[in-house]
Amino acid sequence: MSIVTKAIVNADAEARYLSPGELDRIKSFVTNGERRLRIAQVLTDNRERIVKQAGDQLFQKRPDVVSPGGNAYGQEMTATCLRDLDYYLRLITYGVVSGDVTPIEEIGVVGVREMYKSLGTPIDAVASGVTAMKNASASLLSSEDASEAGGYFDYLVGAMQ
Repeated sequence: MSIVTKAIVNADAEARYLSPGELDRIKSFVTNGERRLRIAQVLTDNRERIVKQAGDQLFQKRPDVVSPGGNAYGQEMTATCLRDLDYYLRLITYGVVSGDVTPIEEIGVVGVREMYKSLGTPIDAVASGVTAMKNASASLLSSEDASEAGGYFDYLVGAMQ
């Protein structure tokens, strides 16, 4: 839920007008909207590069996942792993655009541990892949924008653990 929606829902539940603090937060949200859209555009435009770099970094750090018996062993399973990373990058862009972690939480985090556990996929390897995407993304963004986006990557990694 965006900051605008949250403020309205809270104010309405209390049958009151928006407070000066809420209006200031909404103003900041709107003012920073262009920046959030720019970050999401960079991530979207470079998604293949980000996912490939993150996959390469993950597979170097965790060769067990691409070795015989690993969850990303073989071309098809490696592609599935990269597809999952791409999915999580897309969720990150949703969070960045909305200025909130709710899309990440509601779309991608609920049940993720149970799903990977049932598949025998080491969740720490998936989290490492998301961290690798954060690192790859940071090289494409200004330090301020990387910091903004980094919070969403960190949220996702934290939710996985």
